[in-house]
Amino acid sequence: MIAPTVRLAVFILLGLAAGVSAAEPARATANLPAPVRRVVFLGDSITHAGGYVSAVATYFATRHPGRAIEFLNLGLPSETGSGLSEDGHAGGKFPRPDLHERLGRVLAQTKPDLVIACYGMNDGIYLPWSEERFARFKSGMARLHDAAVKAGAKILHVTPPTYEDARGGKPGYAAVLDRYAAWLLQQRGAAKWDVADVHMPMQRHLDEQWPRDPAYYLSNDGVHAGETGHWIMAREILRHLGARDLDAVAGPAAMAARHPRGAEIAKLVAQRHALMRDAWLSATGHTRPGMKAGLPLAEAQAQAAELDRRIAAQQ
Repeated sequence: MIAPTVRLAVFILLGLAAGVSAAEPARATANLPAPVRRVVFLGDSITHAGGYVSAVATYFATRHPGRAIEFLNLGLPSETGSGLSEDGHAGGKFPRPDLHERLGRVLAQTKPDLVIACYGMNDGIYLPWSEERFARFKSGMARLHDAAVKAGAKILHVTPPTYEDARGGKPGYAAVLDRYAAWLLQQRGAAKWDVADVHMPMQRHLDEQWPRDPAYYLSNDGVHAGETGHWIMAREILRHLGARDLDAVAGPAAMAARHPRGAEIAKLVAQRHALMRDAWLSATGHTRPGMKAGLPLAEAQAQAAELDRRIAAQQ
């Protein structure tokens, strides 16, 4: 277990690293460079669940109706970027999928202009701190970064969400992820990576809530955040992309409600998201059993085009 004093030091480091981008010019809304037309999200079950992905896509649909940006979710439950898997994962049914087994296919087939990648939660495989496991995480993230750049895409790394020790039953794992997040943020300066921080804002939210309600949580199992957690993730990614219009927004519904037909747009965006997530995961392939089969890609794309038409009519 990592001592509280060490965790405090890591939080100080997180705060300093997060301040690297503080001098960025303020803009009213988040935006992406004009060449970006397809954004691919990679990650584990948190990304696969898609709450934060749909919120980001809804934001752009309601704030930039003239931009034709496709947001694709290829998050895969259980996956790691480190290639590690604990003994007896999933009751011994299968090892954790390794991102790098499928990454080449994903990049070649989806041809993203921007990759948004959120790893770390599974990469320490819920065990105490280990330099060896940490080295595997760092190596996996570097391989991901280099592969995206080689494929002609920009990449935005996202720090891992918080782990809630009291809910997840793995004491000390929250501090492990503190250090994973701190390392990613250090890469802003050390390697000139683009990194958005969701870890520290989620922890700050918990720290604000716990004095009022010690039983408060973002994730029932310590790992998989509910709507509030996904909203914090979406909000921080959008802020990183330039949003300055979200400070008083309580959640995704309130964000969408700022558009006169935002609620309907959000429903259509979520429908498109699930349709294309399952289709692309099936089309690109993976090693995880038990996943829902998606429609053949051409059929899914035809349905997505109709959803795009309906979204455009609401914008």
